Amino acid sequence: MGELSEHAPTKPVVLIVEDDFAVRNSLKFSLEIEGFSVRAYESGLALLKDIPFAGADCLIVDYRLPDLNGLELLAELRRRRIALPAILVTTNPGASVRTRAAAAGVAVIEKPLLSEALLQEIRSTLAR
Repeated sequence: MGELSEHAPTKPVVLIVEDDFAVRNSLKFSLEIEGFSVRAYESGLALLKDIPFAGADCLIVDYRLPDLNGLELLAELRRRRIALPAILVTTNPGASVRTRAAAAGVAVIEKPLLSEALLQEIRSTLAR
């Protein structure tokens, strides 16, 4: 008793890239409560420096970051042949952001993240 089984189900791994400390930690906490394993980064460059994210299942990325914007970060990941399913979060996304996100195959969830929309999108993304 008390030993972990070799066949214990693993938690889905979600990566968060969000420059706002409070939002980043709140998201991390909320998703861990929902049963996800979460790694959080304060910038796109911080994520790119930590490349060993093999096994990650989903990326949540803020559009407005201090270095690369969220879509630029996704383009860089794809340039490096890392095709991680992603969700873009932002406040008041304009038509241009929505169009570019759609072209990249990325869902857009608007901040503030008050409803279950992000959690539902994560689950939908993981089910694909």
